[in-house]
Amino acid sequence: MPITDPAAALAEPYGSFSDILAAWAVCQPDAVALRDERGTLTWGELADRVERIAARLQADGLKRGQSVAILGLSSIPYALVFLAAVRAGGVAAPLTTSASREQLEGMARDSGTCHLFVDRARLTELGDDFLPHLERIVLDEDLDAWMAASGTRAGPFAPEPSEPFNIIYSSGTTGIPKGIVHSHQMRWRQFAAMAASYRASGNEVRSLASTPLYSNTTMVAFLPALLAGGSVRVMGKFSTLGWLEGAEADRATMTMLVPVQYQRLMDEPRFGDFDLSSLAMKYCTSAPFPAPLKREVLQRMPGALIEIYSMTEGGVVCMLACHEFPDKLHTVGRPTPGGELKVLDDDDNEVPPGTAGNLVGRSPTMMSGYKNQPDKTREGYWTDPATGEVWQRMGDIGRIDADGFVELVGRAKDMIISGGFNIYPTDLEAELEKEPAVAEAAVVGVPSRRWGETPVGFVRLAGEATSTGNILAAVNARLGKTQRLAALHAVDEMPRSHIGKLLKTDLRAIAEEMGGID
Repeated sequence: MPITDPAAALAEPYGSFSDILAAWAVCQPDAVALRDERGTLTWGELADRVERIAARLQADGLKRGQSVAILGLSSIPYALVFLAAVRAGGVAAPLTTSASREQLEGMARDSGTCHLFVDRARLTELGDDFLPHLERIVLDEDLDAWMAASGTRAGPFAPEPSEPFNIIYSSGTTGIPKGIVHSHQMRWRQFAAMAASYRASGNEVRSLASTPLYSNTTMVAFLPALLAGGSVRVMGKFSTLGWLEGAEADRATMTMLVPVQYQRLMDEPRFGDFDLSSLAMKYCTSAPFPAPLKREVLQRMPGALIEIYSMTEGGVVCMLACHEFPDKLHTVGRPTPGGELKVLDDDDNEVPPGTAGNLVGRSPTMMSGYKNQPDKTREGYWTDPATGEVWQRMGDIGRIDADGFVELVGRAKDMIISGGFNIYPTDLEAELEKEPAVAEAAVVGVPSRRWGETPVGFVRLAGEATSTGNILAAVNARLGKTQRLAALHAVDEMPRSHIGKLLKTDLRAIAEEMGGID
C-alpha cells in the first residue's frame, strides 16, 4: 500500500527507503532533491530516473541481494544509481576511488556485481581493459540512454529487515579492502529517527555532502536528508571556496565535514565573505577532532556542532554535542541511547573506571558482517563470557570519565611498546601541539634495536621555518623518560586519505626510510 504521509512513516520501527522517497516525490514533485556542479534534479525527476534505472537493472537479470558497483566522483548520476540499486532489490556497492586497480578488481570480484557504473575520468585512468567482463555504463555519458524508457517502473521489491542495503569497502592501504555489509534494518535505525528530528525542528533540510559517496561518513549527509524530503548537494571534489559558495547559494542547513575540512575552512582567507547563517547542524566524524579546532568552529560557524564516534562496522555510537558541553571538547561524547561501551585490558578483562584500555561496544546499528569473510567477522567481535552477548571491537584505546564521556587515547594498532612500556601517541602529539611553532603533529612507532619500538614525531609547522631540534628538546624535557621522541621531522602536509584520515602507515614508512634510530 503506497505511503501517503512519509513524515509520519519515519516514526515506524522499520520501513522501506525506496517507498519513503517515492512518497516524497508524489508530495512535492517540483521541489529540488539533488544538486551537483552541473545542475539540479527535482523530486519528480529523481523518482522517474530511479525507477528507470532500477527497471533496467531488473531487465538485465539483477538478482535479489546482488551488488551493483559504482566508481567515480560524487554526482547526481552516482546518487541515482546508488538509490536505484536499492530500489531494484540489489545492494549498492560504491568502490573507493583512491584504490589501486588491483584493489578495485578485488572489490568488484568480492561484491559479486555484474554491472559497473563508472565515470569517464576514472575509466580513462584505468584503461578500456578494466573489468571488461562486466556490463560497464559510463555515468556521465551513457546513463540516460541506458536506463529504461521514460515512465517505466521497476517491479515491486519489499526488503526484509535483514537483507543487505549496501556494502561499504574499508579504506585499507594494502590488500583488498573488506566489504562491510549493512542491512536495511540497520540503515533504518540509523537514519529514520534522524530524518524525523529534522522534520520536527521546523527547518528546511538542505544538506551539503562534501565527502565521497563511497564513504560511510557521507551517508549521514545523504540518506537522512532525503528521507526527510529535503535536498542534498553532492560535491565531486572538496574545495574551501566550492563548499562556501555551495553553502551560501543553497542556504544549506546541515552538513557533514571531516576534521581536515573544518581546518581548511578555518584557514580559508575568504571564509568571512560568505553568509552561512542558515546552518543549523554541523556533523563531524571519521578522524580525531582536536579540541582547539572544535572550539574555533563553534566560535566562527553558526549552528550546532555534533561529533560522532563509531565505526563503519557499527559497535557503539558516541555523540558529543560540542555546543552543549564546551568543557568536554577533549572527548567524543557519551554512548547514544541503546548503545553500550566497555573498556577491556589486553586479556579481555574489564578495567576500573578512568583506566585506559581497549574499547568494545554494541548498539542497534551493527554490521551484518564482512562480505565473504566470516573468519574476519568473528575476529572483530568480543563475546561477553558472562552473558554471551556479542560486542564489536572498536580498535581504539580509550577511557571513560566520571561523567560517562569517552576520551580516546589512540588506535590500538598505533600504540607503541617501548622497552616494555605502553606509549600512547596522542599524549605525545598533544605535547607537540602545545608548541606555538607546531600547526599539526603525528607520532608513530618505528623499530628500535635497543627498545623494540621507539616514538618518532612528524610536525607541520606554523608560519616561518623553525628548528625541529628546538621543538624536540622542549617537548622531550616535558615528557617522561620512557615517552621521549627519538626523532622529529617536519613535513609540508600530513598524508591523508580522501576522507581525511591520517595515514600513519605512510609516516612509518618515511621514518623507517630515514633510519638513524638506535
